[in-house]
Amino acid sequence: MKTRLLLLCLLCFAYGTKLHAQLLLKGKASYYHDALHGNKMSNGEPYHKDSMTCAHLKLPFGTLLKVRNLRNDKEVIVEVTDRGPFAKKYILDLSRAAARELGFIGRGFAPVEISIYTPAKVPFRMKTEEKEMPELDLQHRIMAIYPEPLWQQADSTDTE
Repeated sequence: MKTRLLLLCLLCFAYGTKLHAQLLLKGKASYYHDALHGNKMSNGEPYHKDSMTCAHLKLPFGTLLKVRNLRNDKEVIVEVTDRGPFAKKYILDLSRAAARELGFIGRGFAPVEISIYTPAKVPFRMKTEEKEMPELDLQHRIMAIYPEPLWQQADSTDTE
């Protein structure tokens, strides 16, 4: 009985998290004013109106989002680089280039559907002459290297 209950809980958890990852949010999106071009964003980089970026209140910087305009079904992929929007009726602030691609520059806002985008393909194009697929090194790399503490360093002068 306990095993069945545990299995049922695990299935519900797995099913619920999969749905949450597929569809994140629906709401209205706006875009940055041209006067903000060159200003620093929350991640420290300057805003460029021709970049495919956006502002979201809670998602981590660097997260890729697929944004779909619900009026015309146009889609773009943007990167979270800023915090906002701070108006409660909007869920996302897009760069001018992203808003242009979605087709709502004239209106100023659009109803959108946002989902987290995870690229499924390795960005690699095989040449037609090659018969075999080359082996790619896709191992996880350490992002930060921390100094080794003194008590863990091998000191050749200490002998016990």
